[in-house]
Amino acid sequence: MAIHSVSELTRQIKNLLERTELLRNLLIRGEVSNFKRYESGHVYFTLKDQTAALKCVMFRSRAQHLKFLPQNGMQVVAGGNITVYERDGNYQLICENLSLDGAGELAVAFEQMKARLAAEGLFDAAHKQPLPLFPKTVGVVTSPSGAVLLDIYNVSKRRMPGIRLVLYGVQVQGEAAAEQIAAGIEFFNRAYPADVLIVGRGGGSMEDLWAFNEEPVVRAIFNSRIPVISAVGHETDFTLADFAADVRAPTPSAAAEIAVPNAAELSARVEGLRLRLTAALKADLSAKQARLNRLRQSTMFMYPRRMLENRAQRLDMLKDALVRSAAVILRDKRHQFVLAMEKLDALSPTRVLRRGYGIVEYDGEPLKSARRVKEGDELNIILADGKIRAVVREK
Repeated sequence: MAIHSVSELTRQIKNLLERTELLRNLLIRGEVSNFKRYESGHVYFTLKDQTAALKCVMFRSRAQHLKFLPQNGMQVVAGGNITVYERDGNYQLICENLSLDGAGELAVAFEQMKARLAAEGLFDAAHKQPLPLFPKTVGVVTSPSGAVLLDIYNVSKRRMPGIRLVLYGVQVQGEAAAEQIAAGIEFFNRAYPADVLIVGRGGGSMEDLWAFNEEPVVRAIFNSRIPVISAVGHETDFTLADFAADVRAPTPSAAAEIAVPNAAELSARVEGLRLRLTAALKADLSAKQARLNRLRQSTMFMYPRRMLENRAQRLDMLKDALVRSAAVILRDKRHQFVLAMEKLDALSPTRVLRRGYGIVEYDGEPLKSARRVKEGDELNIILADGKIRAVVREK
């Protein structure tokens, strides 16, 4: 009997499983557990039910097309082929596709991506740009065929015949659609500045509109320096592009109405403003004319001399009042001066001298004590009517 190595046996089992038609293109329902995505892009997880578990791997080439992020506990249906991982000797499912079991796959993917991008701030109102009031050029990113472009053109030209529309034709559904839509938005920002952009398509299923939920489109709208109007599908359709755009229009036709002002309405509004301004000017002019007439009929204009005479009389009265006031002030000040002089005279030393007293000075100062002088010293005696020089002869 031949003896085989573990590698040979494992390889034989692998070849047997891979050649067995019943183990190819399988669809397997189960609950996701141990889910992990590596930096390489490969995805590993386990499918399990109440009694068994199956290891699964989805390589990057397939995993990058997943529209939702699998999470532990999700019920899914995995499609693929059974093979053996030779190193561990374990059989596993090479997963080619993965879909949600029950709940809509696109609905889950939509909510997951919406939550993730919202957490980054891509939908915040603080980033919304105002639309220009009077755009000259409108950039349109949509399919070059179909009714959407025609609707935008007809509505825009009806509202403002001179408006300039520039189309960047793109595929609006399919694998290449998201990349083309994002490229169109970036083109206008980089090479062909427009005043406002309309990005959209007509109605359809969620699958048809999915390109406007793709991350490249959402980020291109968020990063646009040109204000963006999202016009995807019908009024009841919502995409992530609507949340990222500066303004959401319920339909492409409504987007054209939002972006392009109505020239007839503007003209009527300007005419209304002109009429209001003219009426206001006339009313103001009439009021000023009436005031001028009242002034012309006033005494000041009709009898200017009388006004001067009144002023002169007033001046004379003020002058008399000033003179009277000055006289009263002068009299009061004079009385105060007399009182002050009397007080000063009462305190004056000369008044004492007039009563027969004198002041004896020694060495230029009043002599207050006999002890300061000796015989032979000279003294000055000040009387009311003069001075006497004296000599001390005896103490």
